[in-house]
Parts: sequence; structure tokens; C-alpha cells
Amino acid sequence: MTATPATQVAHVLIEALPYIQRFRGKTVVVKYGGNAMTEEHLKHSFARDIVLMKLVGVNPVVVHGGGPQIGKLLERIGKESRFVAGMRVTDAETMDVVEMVLGGSVNKEIVNLINSKGGRAIGLTGKDGNLIRARKMTVRRPDAADPSEQIDIGYVGEVEAIDASVVQMLDRSDFIPVIAPIGVGEDGRSYNINADLVAGKLAEVLQAEKLILLTNTPGVLDKEGRLLTGLDAERVQALIADGTIYGGMLPKIGCALDAVQGGVRDVHIIDGRVEHAVLLELFTDAGVGTLIRG
Repeated sequence: MTATPATQVAHVLIEALPYIQRFRGKTVVVKYGGNAMTEEHLKHSFARDIVLMKLVGVNPVVVHGGGPQIGKLLERIGKESRFVAGMRVTDAETMDVVEMVLGGSVNKEIVNLINSKGGRAIGLTGKDGNLIRARKMTVRRPDAADPSEQIDIGYVGEVEAIDASVVQMLDRSDFIPVIAPIGVGEDGRSYNINADLVAGKLAEVLQAEKLILLTNTPGVLDKEGRLLTGLDAERVQALIADGTIYGGMLPKIGCALDAVQGGVRDVHIIDGRVEHAVLLELFTDAGVGTLIRG
């Protein structure tokens, strides 16, 4: 008998059932960025995924970036974007723009999108409830003969500590936390922090079941362009050593390894260009990216 559209839907729901049962009551941290944050149909797809996760009993925590949006506003005000070792040089004026974009327009757009799909999202920055304590990041000058020579890249931070009590309070309720990666230092100043780092550290503190990193690639690929999955720390280190993993994927892999070593069960690096990528990774047998386990 040929399957009807209705029976196909039923088969999808049955396939999802054991995953829903397994992850019910668990926390999943999702780093939201890349094309999924800029293409209209992908933004709506992502918001629906997050709302459905909450409705079936999973507790999503969203951490977002916003580099392209920051760059556009800096360009509009006539300020050049400069990068050192992949980090945006962030002087006081640039930090004001970062706070305006990450903590303001981008954060509120994501909150509104989730709420428009029936969710109850609340926007936060790391300054709310002392969520993210930051320290100034130091970067070695790339062309320096002396390895100890540092370059000052301004108000760029690392995560020193996380007090996740406000996130846990929201997690236990019907609310969905949406977090901008801005921390505060002991000096009271704001610091711009890489969203992958914040998502990884937050997943560790929350002892999340999963950390999901959305990217603009299918995941980790071998030298022939085939997707790799089911990786452990030893295999990842070998792939870095032989040059298979390099460039922009290295920070994400480092974040993934730190997270699983810190107690997160699984990390997924997935293709955010695929509609409903988060649901496909969580609730189907096939998944859509690279799985990394401790």
C-alpha cells in the first residue's frame, strides 16, 4: 500500500517519539549564528524549532552571535572593522556598537521571532544577574619574534565565570532564555565575547545534555569533503594534527572538546543552512551534522 501524506507524518512522529522521551526535561544549549540568523526563511525555521522543543519538554537555551550585523552598523557610521587573530578589535566606541547590536536589535529580533511562533522568550546579556563574568583577552602579536609579546585588542573578553542561576530559573519555567555574549569584568566594563565560547561554557555549567553549534558548513569534513561524525577527543586531535581540521573550524572544535570534557554529553556541529536543522539533529535517526562525544 502506498503511504499517504498522513501516514508519512505519522511515521515521522513515531521516529521522533523515543528522542522526545529521552530529552524531556533535559537542557540543550544552541549557539545560533551564520546564515540561519540572516536568511528570512531560516530565521523562521529556527524559531519554530526552538518553540517545538520547549513544547515537548526540552529546555532550549539560545546563545547568539551577530558579527555581520555589528560590521554593517560600524560601516554605516564610518568606522572600519579591524581583526587580529580572528578577533574584532573593540575600542570603547566599537563596544558601544556591540552592546547596541547584540544586546539590543539582534537579541530583541530573536526574542520577537520566538514569541511570534508561540514561545515565551526572554532576552538577556551576560550583564543580567551577573550571568557572565569576563576577563580581558590577550592575543599574541602574529609577527612577533618574542612569543610573550601581546597586542591590545580592546574590550574583547574571555569567560572567567558563569552564574547560571537566572538561566536555570527561566529553564524550569515556560520561558526560553536568549543570551547575547556580553560579559562584565571586575572593572565594571563590558566585554565582547565569542558566542561559541559562551555557549560552550554555559553548557558546561548547566550540565546540558547537548550543545548544538550552527554553522555555514555541513559539519566536520574529511579531506575528500565527506561528512565525519561520531568523533571522540582522540580522533579530533588526530584530524587537527594531519591538517583535516583547520582555520575557522578550529575554535568550534576547541569549544566542543572543552564542553564534552566539562560534562556535556554530546556536541553537534550542524549546518544551519538546512531548514529545521535543530529538529532534524535532535529528533531523527539520521541527523544533519557532526557528533562529538567525550
